[in-house]
Amino acid sequence: MKIGKASILILVIVISAVAVLCTDVEYCRATLNKFRSYEELKGFVKCRSYDSWRAPNVASLLDGRLSYQTKQSLDDYSMTNVQVEGVDEADIVKTDGEFAYVISGEKVVIVKAYPAEEAVVLSKIAVNGTMKQLFINEERMIVFYETSSRSDPETFINMYDMSNRENPILKRDVSVDGRYFTSRMIGDYIYVVVRKAASLIEGEVALPEIHLENECKAISATEVYHSDFKDYHYMFTTILAVNMREDAEEPTYQTVLSGLTTSVYVSIENIYLTMSHWDKTFLHRIHVDNSEILYVADGEVPGRVLNQFSMDEHEGYFRIATTLNRRNNVYVLNTDLEITGRLENIAPKETIHSARFMGKTCYLVTFQKIDPFFVIDLSNPYRPEILGELKITGYSDYLHLYDENHVIGVGKETIPENGDFSWHQGVKISFFDVTDRSNPEEMAKYVIGDRGSDSPVLRDHKAFLSDREKNLLVLPVSVTERDESEAPPYIYGGTVWQGAYVFTISLMLEEKIVLKGTVTHIENGDVHNASNHIQRAFYIGNILYTVSSNRIKMNLLSNLTEINELNLNEYEEAT
Repeated sequence: MKIGKASILILVIVISAVAVLCTDVEYCRATLNKFRSYEELKGFVKCRSYDSWRAPNVASLLDGRLSYQTKQSLDDYSMTNVQVEGVDEADIVKTDGEFAYVISGEKVVIVKAYPAEEAVVLSKIAVNGTMKQLFINEERMIVFYETSSRSDPETFINMYDMSNRENPILKRDVSVDGRYFTSRMIGDYIYVVVRKAASLIEGEVALPEIHLENECKAISATEVYHSDFKDYHYMFTTILAVNMREDAEEPTYQTVLSGLTTSVYVSIENIYLTMSHWDKTFLHRIHVDNSEILYVADGEVPGRVLNQFSMDEHEGYFRIATTLNRRNNVYVLNTDLEITGRLENIAPKETIHSARFMGKTCYLVTFQKIDPFFVIDLSNPYRPEILGELKITGYSDYLHLYDENHVIGVGKETIPENGDFSWHQGVKISFFDVTDRSNPEEMAKYVIGDRGSDSPVLRDHKAFLSDREKNLLVLPVSVTERDESEAPPYIYGGTVWQGAYVFTISLMLEEKIVLKGTVTHIENGDVHNASNHIQRAFYIGNILYTVSSNRIKMNLLSNLTEINELNLNEYEEAT
């Protein structure tokens, strides 16, 4: 009996101790907790940072959707290529079917783009900083830019009334301490992710501040969530929600003190932040609903995540693909970010080059010497499995969902060498048939240039233009060629051309992918002038618009006959 009483007493003491510990933080269940005071936050930064290590170059770290939607305006037009339908992504070029909005250097140029024959620069907006990206929402435009300071960067969010495109009016001016990372627009709200280094300066921690038109709001230490793990460097990651229509509505925010946020995936209702640390990726789910930003769950998975396309949310489950020690994995998690299913050790000795989720299917490309293209079934969230695999030369860095049975891949062709590696060559477009999930096929491919050829699509999906109804595919490309046709595969070619490759892509064609023609902005053979490098393309009606920092060219989609050319600096010269 005495032993029983003693056991009960010990149990009560343990429960009481746990209860006391839980009262120290606002959310005991999660590893993300709120600080109780500034002193606790300062102690956290001081004690958990590896002071003996050299911190990475934070500035360099920080610098470093499916389908086009079509709608009617004056005519049909392409919209930014995004990952999740209904979740817009900011970009350097936007159009609304009549006007184009282009970031050119440190200014935004507003162009009357339609009709093409009458295209003209209407106005420009210059800033004292580095232009990042922009959004358009009917008569409102949001512009993101940064100050150039490396030690004390600041992200600016400027909102303009565009009812008169010749005279944009600044309606709101909001800034946040830190560097711009990414943003999304859902309905009338934009969600901006900003990262600021957390460090001790003369013994104190400088918390992020939000600067409004007439006031400065300091984020207090007790508002900041933190992760309970040690990292080599800490960042404040702030998510800011801004209403694009109601100027009087103050921005709302949530701030997390954690490791470096490396990737962000956004669904209609949730923002997922990832922090890769050694052999793990930490996950945080933040629910968003208009101005509401609510931290709701966290979790972790083995391995490191490649980019936003390695993540997806579907029917209450979060799916993520990672690489760990050259072994690749796909995990399925529930709404609490607890792992429910796992598929591990995919393609040992290789790494993920691209991933794309479509409903209950995941397409995965890994690479070391050849390109295994995997089709993975996720219909059972507790037991994902590989349905099919295709081994071909080359690899895809970006996968685009053409329809439910076909996938476009953009990457590099390769030539296998003795040993476990290959030499990458020109830019490769692959057209995959996945009608039979157990037996995927590469039904067509097209290779551009020699070793050293490149495309911004390999790093930024927003440079990719495709429209299935128009049988259209457009890629900005830099083309290199070797001097000798028999040169060994490790020899790089010299750059000979830059511009847009325009393809007809159709299941009805025998070749499937046919080059229609090319468009370039290069003048006098100066291929190294980056200001004339085409970075984006869009269409309005039957006109293809190609955009570089210096100009916009307008060509007929049918045969690429040039209709007009617009110098984006002409307005500046005229004034």
